[in-house]
Amino acid sequence: MGKSRTTKFKRPQFNAVGLPMNAVKEADLEEEELGEESCPAAELLEKLQSPSADVREFGCASISRVVQQSQTIPGFLQRDAVRRLGPMLLDSSLAVRETATGALRNLSACGGQEVCEDMVKHDVMTPLTALLRECCAGFESTVVLVKEQKNPVEDVANEAVHLLWNLCESSSQALSQFNKAGLLDVVVQCLERHPHNVELAISAAHCLHTVTEDNSELLCSMSTAALGALENVLLSSQPSMAHTLLRTLAAGTLWNMKGSLPAARQAQALSAVVATLSKCLDLDSGTLVLELRQAEEDRHRNAPAAPDAGDQATGEPAVTEMDEEEEAPQQKRNGKAVNIDNDFSDLLPRGKEELREATALLTAQQTSLEIIVNMCCSDDPSDDEWEEESSSDESDMCPDSLCDGVSNLMSPLCLSAEVHGALINHSIPEKVLKKTEFPRPQATDVCHQDPSWRGLIKKMQRVQSRALTCFHSILSSMDAESLGGAAALQGAAQHLSTLVFGAAEIPKDEEFLEAVISAMRSLLQMIAFKNIPQCMTPQQLMSLSEAATRCDVVSVRVNAVAILGITGSTLAKEKGTAETLQMIGNALLQVATRDADLVVNGEALDALLDVFADGDEAEKAAQNIQLLPALKAFHPVFKAKIRKEGKGKYNPQQLCVLDNIKVNLRRFIGYLEKLGKK
Repeated sequence: MGKSRTTKFKRPQFNAVGLPMNAVKEADLEEEELGEESCPAAELLEKLQSPSADVREFGCASISRVVQQSQTIPGFLQRDAVRRLGPMLLDSSLAVRETATGALRNLSACGGQEVCEDMVKHDVMTPLTALLRECCAGFESTVVLVKEQKNPVEDVANEAVHLLWNLCESSSQALSQFNKAGLLDVVVQCLERHPHNVELAISAAHCLHTVTEDNSELLCSMSTAALGALENVLLSSQPSMAHTLLRTLAAGTLWNMKGSLPAARQAQALSAVVATLSKCLDLDSGTLVLELRQAEEDRHRNAPAAPDAGDQATGEPAVTEMDEEEEAPQQKRNGKAVNIDNDFSDLLPRGKEELREATALLTAQQTSLEIIVNMCCSDDPSDDEWEEESSSDESDMCPDSLCDGVSNLMSPLCLSAEVHGALINHSIPEKVLKKTEFPRPQATDVCHQDPSWRGLIKKMQRVQSRALTCFHSILSSMDAESLGGAAALQGAAQHLSTLVFGAAEIPKDEEFLEAVISAMRSLLQMIAFKNIPQCMTPQQLMSLSEAATRCDVVSVRVNAVAILGITGSTLAKEKGTAETLQMIGNALLQVATRDADLVVNGEALDALLDVFADGDEAEKAAQNIQLLPALKAFHPVFKAKIRKEGKGKYNPQQLCVLDNIKVNLRRFIGYLEKLGKK
């Protein structure tokens, strides 16, 4: 059904699971059954009215801790927690401001999209905007007596910027208010604190990476100060993993802004972005995780024992919070299971510096790979249409300094050649392929030994899956010669084969399986097109197909049958392959007639048409498996299934493809009938 493409990565929502609206009603019923004592919301919210700043701070900190258990959130929402916490952002006490903002931040993070939208409806953006402006005004005026002591205003700003990021990520209304309130300069000021406070700068960079994505209104008002701040971050040289993440996010933001850059700076910006991503991918995460874990053990061994009750009193989560990501929840989206990225790493208790560094490294590498995917997808027709439509609308709004004489470097017509050239010059395809390897066993072993480090295992696996998706995207957008020719492609095929078939059985993890099978499909398409011998046997591919067809993810099943089609159409040109073609044909027939999803049915039929379109071996195999009577019997069933299920479950593009397959199937049946009369 056509060449496989990778869609662009959208910034992942902090917690996309959220709380359905009926969860609030269900919580009310549970509270009626269990009584007020079972819900701490009423008592904690009451403390916010206390004349004592200490009591108010304790109430906010307690709420911050309690709402990390998502089942408690409806109880707080029903008691108007957002409206009651809002004024606390401008409390006379800095400590109350920080804990109140932290409570709202955790509420937005753990509650998900619907809670964020509810917070925006309750006008949380008004006090948040005022707080951010006050914080930025107070950065320089706040006196810090001890050099190592943190600036309390910056601590408040960090919570506020992170809350702003969560809201803009989940609510288009929050993003609109961000634009109208002119909050870009405020966030840039926070980014500029990176030499002194990298934690605040990272929160600001996350926020900028989010708000600059597909936001034409904001991009056309981008100031030279904002561009300068991003360039300064990219030019920074601090070796920490936190700074690596900061530079990666700045690179992603600069890429989002590519269309608004002055012409003279575009080539330099592209080079800086790719160089930053390249350096990030150069880092050996397996070795660094081992070193950081050892450094933590050494620090604990040499440090005197200290009580940790203080951390818990401030409303910070227990260390074991990181363990939650091992069993990431899933939800169904368009028939596809979606892993939810519940990343609470920034909420780790103080004193986990090495774990923060390890988490920053893996987040930076995952983000780098996602940015490269978006680079390779920028020549997608839908993106071209968006840019064409938006460019005429935006021309009147853009300041002359940013819109006059924009170079063709970033235009859709030649974007691909320029970007791909930069990627190849920095050996990005090779570095991405290297990241597709399984996480180092020694690193996963040491993470298993400590509950607070176990969440890193899932993060390492996610980097691998993102690398596979990225490699698929690179394969879909570059030619074979750019990737090193036949030898390099065969080496890549051997590597992917080892990932899938190296263990006793094919891995069942859906995120990995979806990524690796997409990459394998793209690679096999390129190898087949170039008539390059492949290293995977038909029997291996059959076993992969069988594993994939049992997967709940539709795209995995689609790619599995596409791989069989690619392999079969290649084998049909060779002598003595009829028996293997029979095996492939039977497998495709089974999927075409039995899979519950029409798109998978269509892909299987399309593959059958490719495999048995021509050749003596294909003709012999088709007769042996009784292909003609099987297709004649299924044709009316397929037509009826499209009529019955099509419009309700599938989008217009999918229906158009299915209609074409239906027509092609009828013609193919006619072709087989003519062959039978010879």
